[in-house]
Amino acid sequence: MQVYIMRHGEAEGFIGHNFHSDSDRPLTTQGQLEAQLMTNWLTKMNIHFNHIFVSPFVRAQQTCAHVLKNININAITLDFITPEGSAKQLHDFIDGLSPNNVEVPEQALLIVSHMPLVSYLVAELTQGEHAPIFATAGVAQIDYDTQSMRGEFVRMISPHDL
Repeated sequence: MQVYIMRHGEAEGFIGHNFHSDSDRPLTTQGQLEAQLMTNWLTKMNIHFNHIFVSPFVRAQQTCAHVLKNININAITLDFITPEGSAKQLHDFIDGLSPNNVEVPEQALLIVSHMPLVSYLVAELTQGEHAPIFATAGVAQIDYDTQSMRGEFVRMISPHDL
């Protein structure tokens, strides 16, 4: 299974805004552009996602909305993939997607979330071999073996690379 882990695009700061909480912060104009650049890259890579999971926070939802414009699939909002979320819980969730841990090689999923969770998730899936710092809208790819429940870090792409 291919697991793509995406951080949301650049978000508005708190200064000068009346956000009630961190979850309300939207993407900036730059964040919208970053999300679109990465959407274009994902489209060019011709990845066919079986599942897309997204944080309930506004900036992640907006980032995911860009991706969904080019894909005929619905995203599922998971309330536990917020910045403070548990990488272990998400790892267990991913393992539960494949019945009886049967490997489906063509299966691909996308997770749209936040730092530090996205970094911790890469470390969790690769057993601590990689814990990258994600640029805004950056995407990490993990080649994940559902039988061994362990992944291999493949690559990291950010809008700055495109």
